[in-house]
Amino acid sequence: MSAHIALEDFMLTKTDNATTITLWNGREIPRLGMGCWAIGGPFFAGEVPLGWGEVDDDESIEAIHRAVDLGIRFFDTASNYGAGHSEEVVGRAIGNRDDIVIATKFGFATDEKTKQATGAFADPAFIRQSAETSLRRLKRERLDLLQFHLNDFPLEASDEVFDVLEALKAEGKIDAFGWSTDFPDRAARHAGCKGFVSIQHTMNVFEPVPAMIDVVEKNGLLSINRGPLAMGLLSGKFTPQKTVGAKDVRATSLDWMVYFKDGRIAPEFAARLEAVRDLLTTGGRTLTQGALAWLWARSPRTLPIPGFRTVAQVEENAGALEKGPLARDMMARIDAALAGR
Repeated sequence: MSAHIALEDFMLTKTDNATTITLWNGREIPRLGMGCWAIGGPFFAGEVPLGWGEVDDDESIEAIHRAVDLGIRFFDTASNYGAGHSEEVVGRAIGNRDDIVIATKFGFATDEKTKQATGAFADPAFIRQSAETSLRRLKRERLDLLQFHLNDFPLEASDEVFDVLEALKAEGKIDAFGWSTDFPDRAARHAGCKGFVSIQHTMNVFEPVPAMIDVVEKNGLLSINRGPLAMGLLSGKFTPQKTVGAKDVRATSLDWMVYFKDGRIAPEFAARLEAVRDLLTTGGRTLTQGALAWLWARSPRTLPIPGFRTVAQVEENAGALEKGPLARDMMARIDAALAGR
């Protein structure tokens, strides 16, 4: 076990509802998960990278084990991350442990051998095949949470998708399901469906998404926050001059890549970061920890899932739990600092 943070020190941190959340199954866990996109390694759409560069599987597994040592009980992956490699690594590291919740996603197909994306699908046969493949890779008897990964899938056509998920739940293949979408109308459409428990959506200090949080809170859903560190912008590790590697998705000019442009921090976000850096790092927090603390203060339903590759990143993320959410007055100051930017 790494010496940076002692396990016994972590166990003395807050256990009230500011830093824990009760899931659909009644289990109370820390309000922090780990996002497993990066540890999947490279995969591509033609020449365009969709991963975060090369990875060391042994290092990834060590980091997962360290997260578990520190009390983390929620890991999020997807069937297409690394063309299935992320699920395989998580399966090797965790397997069928029933004290850990693993969420995965379906909708994007990939070729395991070529590491190429091969399309987006949502027909019943594909959904069932994807669920079975995820069960095998993750070494699970049942999927804790299966999420629809197609962000802007047509609203009415989504009814058939969730009919299949309801059937999978009834068959005992999955425990619960949700949608990874940034559209509040899509979140609201299935909120009353038995077994629909979560929305995974972009959310961070630069994108407070009030309409989505309104849907989440009105319907008692779990708000799983992807991009909580703005794809690394809020990690504090980037300067305007620093570039990411060629195999990193942040080096692309994809339409949804707003925080980085051609491998560098987008100038408008660099300015926003400087406006709030000192506010986020109050109370002895690192920038990363302040960004997570902002999310916890934003709503009692939030569960951020920062990505990771190393033990050090896991320890920094988990260390935010000890400090808890930002105070209300600090949230107001951050809002004021970003107003009009």
